[in-house]
Amino acid sequence: MADRTAQATSRSARLIAWFAIALMAVLIILGIVWYGISADVERRIWHNIVERPHGPMAFRFLLQPIMAFIAALHDGIHDARLGRPSYFRTIVHDPGRRTQRIREGFLSTGRIILLGLGMDAVYQYQVLNTFFPGEMVLTALLLAFVPYLLLRGIISRTARWWILRHPQSAPLR
Repeated sequence: MADRTAQATSRSARLIAWFAIALMAVLIILGIVWYGISADVERRIWHNIVERPHGPMAFRFLLQPIMAFIAALHDGIHDARLGRPSYFRTIVHDPGRRTQRIREGFLSTGRIILLGLGMDAVYQYQVLNTFFPGEMVLTALLLAFVPYLLLRGIISRTARWWILRHPQSAPLR
C-alpha cells in the first residue's frame, strides 16, 4: 500500500512538474509573440518586477520563497543522508547528472511554480490591468525555483555537518 501511495505521489508530482514546464514554455512564447524582444520590453519587465514587492499581494514574496525553503529542506536533508554531492555544484559541474538534478528540482517546486504563476496572473489583472506572460514566468522562477536552487545545497551541507557531529541522531538508510 505504501508503495502505491509513493508511486501515485511520484506520478502526480511528475504531472504537475511537466504541466508547470509546459505552461511556462507557452507563456514565454506568448510573451515573445505579443511583445517581442527588445531593450524596452526588458526594462519594463525588470521595472515591474522591482515594483511588485511594494504593492498589493506582497505576501507572495515571502510565501513562495518559504515554500521553496521547505522543499529545499526536505531534499537537502535527503541528499545529506544519501551522501550526494551539492545540488548546485552538480548542476554546474556535472553534465552527466545535470538533467536528472534539474528534473528533481522541478518535481519539488512544480506546485510552488504553478502557485506563483496563478498569483502573478491575479496580480497583473488586479494591479496592471494587462497580461505580461513572460513576466509571470520570470517572477515565478525568481520566487520559487531560484531560492530552492540556492538553499538546497546549503541545507545539504549543514545537514551533512550535523549528521557527522551527531551520528546517533541520523536514521539508518
